[in-house]
Amino acid sequence: MKTRTKVKASDKPASPRRTALARLVASSEPNIDDEAEDRRRGGVQSLGRAFAILEQVARHREGIGLAELSKLVGLHNSTTFHLAKTMVTLGYLRQEKDSKRYRVGRPLFALAASALDEIEMVNLATPIMEDLSRQTGESSHFAVRMGDAVVVIARTSGPGAFQLTDRVGVIRPAHCTALGKIILAALRPDQLKRFLERVELKPSTKKSITEPSVLLREIAEVRRNAIAVDDGEFNPEVRCLAVPVYNFSGDVVGALGISGPVWRMTDQVLQSRAKLVQTAASRLSADFGARDSSKDINKGLAKSS
Repeated sequence: MKTRTKVKASDKPASPRRTALARLVASSEPNIDDEAEDRRRGGVQSLGRAFAILEQVARHREGIGLAELSKLVGLHNSTTFHLAKTMVTLGYLRQEKDSKRYRVGRPLFALAASALDEIEMVNLATPIMEDLSRQTGESSHFAVRMGDAVVVIARTSGPGAFQLTDRVGVIRPAHCTALGKIILAALRPDQLKRFLERVELKPSTKKSITEPSVLLREIAEVRRNAIAVDDGEFNPEVRCLAVPVYNFSGDVVGALGISGPVWRMTDQVLQSRAKLVQTAASRLSADFGARDSSKDINKGLAKSS
């Protein structure tokens, strides 16, 4: 007589349906759905992957394809595609229609521009301005826009006698300074129109421009030549020359200039010094990411007209 062995419930083979349910409910296998895992982690992993993609695309100026990009960031092609697609939608990446290669988008440049703050500007500008002061023998100034005026954020002194003593942080009117005229020339026509509507052109000296129509003609000349001159308009004893400084998007971010006593800064001297100031501005523009600014020094001002 055979003895029947009672099979325990745990020893019974599971049905196919129950096996499938068990896998869904409590699987010990790693989740290959990257997006679901990202959602479980609150999106932190997605952010890390997105920045990794941006960094790799930025390193490949000629563009990069999906397969190579996925390999470099260590993600599945599908995950890389969906993340890159989102960034293309937002504008931070762009995809070429023909080659399908990814490149950096314009909004990323705008973020980079905002990171170029005044402290970094000063750090980059100072050694270039020191060279300019040694070459010209005059004080050098770098200014940026501050509302309807300009503020000098960096200055250096030349080896010559009678150097100006303007301190860093000094605010100057835009309409009667060479630095300010460069900033005004970079404004769009509608911006310049509103500036003239709200700002009183107060005279600082007898040579100051106080008529809007005269200032408009002056700004038009500055846009054509990308050079501005202050002929004793702010200080009767001082003449100044300034040129624009650009960033990587071709926008004017500031003005670089030199100034000295009127008896030393003659018309001939101003003309001879203009090239030195333009060269220094091109160097500084290059440090700010501008391309070929020395070949097209008035590009940023021309597009404002």
